[in-house]
Amino acid sequence: MRVISGSAKGRPLKAVPGNSTRPTTDKVKESLFSIIGPYFDGGHVLDLFAGTGGLGIEALSRGMEHGVFIDMEHKSIEVVKSNLQAAALIDQAEVYRNEAGRALKVLAKRESSFDLVFLDPPYRMKNGIALMQEMHERGLLRDDATIVLEFESGHDYPTEEEHFVGVRQAVYGDTTIHVYRYESEPQSEQEESNDEQ
Repeated sequence: MRVISGSAKGRPLKAVPGNSTRPTTDKVKESLFSIIGPYFDGGHVLDLFAGTGGLGIEALSRGMEHGVFIDMEHKSIEVVKSNLQAAALIDQAEVYRNEAGRALKVLAKRESSFDLVFLDPPYRMKNGIALMQEMHERGLLRDDATIVLEFESGHDYPTEEEHFVGVRQAVYGDTTIHVYRYESEPQSEQEESNDEQ
């Protein structure tokens, strides 16, 4: 694994020891960033099930200004910190060991908000949409934020959901990725308010 593009291009990234994490492969990462925008002009990224931190680090390398990395596993947290150091991006990052739901509560209390969110929960968890709705309810998403949900291809998530517009779906073997765009007001409500004016 390595950083594919941007300021840290070519820097090698460590994997988490053991089988508890599935690092997103370089091939998937490359095609994912061609979907969501190869480069960014600032913005904040949340990598909620960080694993190695590879996705959040790639986003920072490509121009995001600040990243928050969350994972439950102590081993993952150590690897994320090590990979951020290797990519010379540690000064742009915060790394926390926490469960995803609790982390969202803490981030909301701190009035954090994000332009880009990576959700790659363990395949046994099927709560991607619930986490997205919670982020909406807690005010953690900026308008037009991009949410990337990675999950097992055998499972199915809706391509449209209230406040979340499906942008793209891509299947890579046993991994599927849904890309959503966040709208604080669903399209129908926007149209109604426009009609009233």
